[in-house]
Amino acid sequence: MIAETSRLTLRELTVDDAPFVLELVTDPSFVANIGDKGVHDLDAARRFILEGQWTALQPPGHGQFLVECKITGMAVGVCGVLYRERLGVSDVGCAFLPRFRGRGLALEALRAVLEYARSTLGLDEVVALTAPHNQASLRIVGKLGMTYRRTVKMSDDDPGTLLYA
Repeated sequence: MIAETSRLTLRELTVDDAPFVLELVTDPSFVANIGDKGVHDLDAARRFILEGQWTALQPPGHGQFLVECKITGMAVGVCGVLYRERLGVSDVGCAFLPRFRGRGLALEALRAVLEYARSTLGLDEVVALTAPHNQASLRIVGKLGMTYRRTVKMSDDDPGTLLYA
């Protein structure tokens, strides 16, 4: 277990989470706000968990973690801290299935991940990255007390991603 809140448990992803990951990363709002991860079937989801940017390509302790509801045991989203080599920063981020949005779960999970990043990973600064049109993420980073610092390019074809700290 990575972190725990009153309603949630955060743990490392496993290949058994492939059906959930497939559902999450193919959700239209995920694709619009975060991007197409190239995961379109269960085999690709398994490979993404084993070899992808959320897990294998991260330094120790970093990654996207599965967020589970304590009461039901259901996977509701992912939340974690990722190292962005291109920018030289670690950022927190999350994504939740549509039916679990609007309940304060993202804010709760992000607060737990920020505490984990500071206390367990020893990170002095953790940022948040978001697309300029992602209003839900912009509200959450504000609630976390983060403020806009600059616009960055996550890739050569990125039109601009907002960095908050």
